[in-house]
Amino acid sequence: MKKTIISTAIASIFLLSACSKQGEQQQTHAAVADVQKDTAELGSFGVELDARDESIKPGDDFFKYAGGTWYDNFEMPSDKTRYGAFDKLAERSETQIKELIEEITGGSDLNSEQQMIADFYSAYMDFEAANAKGLKPISHILEKISNIGNKRALTAAFGRAWLDGSITPIVARMGLNRLDPDQYQMSVGVAGLGLPDRSYYLEDSERFVEIRKAYLAHIEQMLEFTGSADTARKAQQILELETKIAAVQWPREKRRDRDLSLNQIQREYLTDTYNGFDWDTFLAQTQYKVPHLNVSQPQPIKEVIRVIKEQPLDVWKNYLTFHTISNHASFLSDDIFNANFDFVGKTLNGQQQPRPRWKRAIAAMSGTQTLGFAIGQTYVEKHFPASSKSQMADLVENLRKALGERIEALDWMGEQTKENAQAKLRAFVPKIGYPDVWQDFTGLEIKADDLVGNVLRMREFFRADSVAKELQKTDRNRWAMAPQRVNAYYNSSFNEIVFPAAILQPPFFDPNADPAVNYGGIGAVIGHEMGHGFDDQGSKSDANGIQQNWWTDGDRAAFETKADALAAQYSAYEPIAGNFVNGRNSLGENIGDVGGLAMAYHAYKLSLNGKDAPVIDGVTGDQRFFLAWAQVWREKRTEQSMLSQLKGGTHAPGRYRALAPRNHDAWYEAFDVKPEDALYLAPEDRVRIW
Repeated sequence: MKKTIISTAIASIFLLSACSKQGEQQQTHAAVADVQKDTAELGSFGVELDARDESIKPGDDFFKYAGGTWYDNFEMPSDKTRYGAFDKLAERSETQIKELIEEITGGSDLNSEQQMIADFYSAYMDFEAANAKGLKPISHILEKISNIGNKRALTAAFGRAWLDGSITPIVARMGLNRLDPDQYQMSVGVAGLGLPDRSYYLEDSERFVEIRKAYLAHIEQMLEFTGSADTARKAQQILELETKIAAVQWPREKRRDRDLSLNQIQREYLTDTYNGFDWDTFLAQTQYKVPHLNVSQPQPIKEVIRVIKEQPLDVWKNYLTFHTISNHASFLSDDIFNANFDFVGKTLNGQQQPRPRWKRAIAAMSGTQTLGFAIGQTYVEKHFPASSKSQMADLVENLRKALGERIEALDWMGEQTKENAQAKLRAFVPKIGYPDVWQDFTGLEIKADDLVGNVLRMREFFRADSVAKELQKTDRNRWAMAPQRVNAYYNSSFNEIVFPAAILQPPFFDPNADPAVNYGGIGAVIGHEMGHGFDDQGSKSDANGIQQNWWTDGDRAAFETKADALAAQYSAYEPIAGNFVNGRNSLGENIGDVGGLAMAYHAYKLSLNGKDAPVIDGVTGDQRFFLAWAQVWREKRTEQSMLSQLKGGTHAPGRYRALAPRNHDAWYEAFDVKPEDALYLAPEDRVRIW
């Protein structure tokens, strides 16, 4: 669902994809039968060797060598747009959660949070009720839009966009003050597009022209559900409006530049600096009172204000109407949902069939601003053993030691910068598995017969929760992901690396796998997240999470030279004819991959204590390490999903992330890669940063 988030979201989070209850999560782990195994889950030591295509040389295509047999024979499920290790674990997590919900709904004497889970799930699964109601559950929102009579009322609607599930070209999100991480700060920026990226509006290749034609038909179809007349003309106006917004937005690679996006201003000066917009009315809808703000895209804000002033009121009302219907389609009748899916699922992403309703229900209740942490408490009790948390903590410290040694050995960095880098490394805060302090849901009302009402009340609840804390010291116990999420992230403002419980499973982590596999899997993921603290943007914050320069000019210049080389390397990958990886936009993730892999390999070698690794099933320790890395990034995508990733994502597609080892000398030795091989890089061209 497209949405604008106004919350106490943690700022500057780099992904791998509240007033709270006090006290440590109590776990008996007696019921964790599904994670107690004596042998590796995958293959004999943690890698599925039969997935390899040994007819392909590792040095020509390491992605296909490591997983080509799987790739060639795996049939994409009709309800998927991509499938890989993350998706496989996500399906496992979904199944586990479904079982937990069924236990809850079949039980008695439920506590308040369990009752919320049962009631929300019941409301979502009642498709007959949804079909009987049609647009009625959001009719009051659509009526408010219809009654907008002037620009002040329009501005108020923009301010309520997240609460109403609508859309706004100017977005205000509550996050963290990059110059003082102990303070919350609202960030104001530009949003308002229905397609994945501005390029979908502005590029004139046949592919994008056809997508825009389909989008136009989609807008018209969604407006027809209101009984509106002249929908073709209205759809054309909406597309033209969004194209104007797209034209003034910064491209993604510019938006991620933390120097350009740091423009702090006192709230009282907004009107003078960005005039022509009713900031008082807009911000009043959020109820936030924080006096200092950050404007993430200064010139685009001014340009969007001009667009708001120039466009007729009726065009804006139609724009809000269309997006409100589209954004709520998952909660409405099947005819509305299916119409929305035909474009968003099939055309944009190549998904042939909708996901089963129970999976959509779980997705709708698993976010941090839904019931994700209520579900997460039960999830970790049953599916996350204390031993995994302990082993993971040890791995984190091993990676910290390895990175520390690597920093000391850098030949391109001077002592002063090394000292600051080591201070930042020592200050890293690891969070593993689940929060120590859980979300308190007191006051939230969930009903078993009011799905859309539940969604709207959750938005109001979390907005009120955020407003209540905005002037307090920031909450460092808060997580930006629920434990059942298969992902990880680095938060630069808190200088923390976070690993939810659900990712700590094969192929990422298996307590019974060979050590080389765990270092090549979760070890490299840990290194990746640590690497975000030292990538081209994360490295602009110091040990305390404050955005400020801790580099000498010469060291920074040396770093930028290496980063530029890596950006160029990834920009040469062409997954779809004429559409390349954006090496500049994905640079932070690529630095995380290449650096994280180097850290993990270093830590693996330290773990051997000078001994040679055994050969298992004819595979050496170094080969197992790099195969484990490639196994993590084994994936298959629809072409539409690949295009969306190239244009709108910050990560390179998995098949190119699997090629990060070509920057590491040990990979060449492990697989006897020669100069004539396609992936060969001369030693001087291998990018070594961390």
